[in-house]
Amino acid sequence: MKKAAFLDRDGTINADRGYVYRKEDFMFLPGAVDGMRRIEKLGYRLIIITNQSGIGRGYYTESDYKKLEEWMLRQLKAQEVSVTAVYYCPHHPRAAIQTYARICNCRKPGTGLFEQAVREHHVDMSQSVVIGDKMRDLAICAGTSAKGFLIYCGQQQKRADGIRQLKGGLAEVADILETYEDMDESGYQGKTRASGQAGEVCLPGYGRGSGP
Repeated sequence: MKKAAFLDRDGTINADRGYVYRKEDFMFLPGAVDGMRRIEKLGYRLIIITNQSGIGRGYYTESDYKKLEEWMLRQLKAQEVSVTAVYYCPHHPRAAIQTYARICNCRKPGTGLFEQAVREHHVDMSQSVVIGDKMRDLAICAGTSAKGFLIYCGQQQKRADGIRQLKGGLAEVADILETYEDMDESGYQGKTRASGQAGEVCLPGYGRGSGP
């Protein structure tokens, strides 16, 4: 079983300019590529899970989407970032194209694509992290022991177990995970929760039920 970092795309990796499907409109967010590279070096498989309702709405085709995806992966590869897999949902309940008009479990906050990725890549969710700029991106955290990071959080959102809210992006997540790795390698055991569950480590300012 392997650990993974599940990443949203628009608003997490690239600027969310609204239904991005052309490379001319695609811009990596500051620190995103560096953050992904550092997270991968910590042993996490990078898996992107993205809602792409623009397909169902008729704004662009699946072929358009795939062209941009392939271009993005080439750009990342050139900067020493290898993405294990990308999963996307083209559906929307009110899609203009009937083929895509449905209520599905693959559109986040549905967890269908996460579950598919876990099966296909033998992911250990207890060792994995989920990163996104919207709470729906982190929905899988509610039913698993994966740690969640809500990034670019300008103001405090409703607290949720296992989710840390950050003002920064993927580079800040990498900072936190590197700190965790350093503590683990040095034998640091951290503080256990007040419940007394032996061996459960909480980083300073992080833990199930802790604040951001």
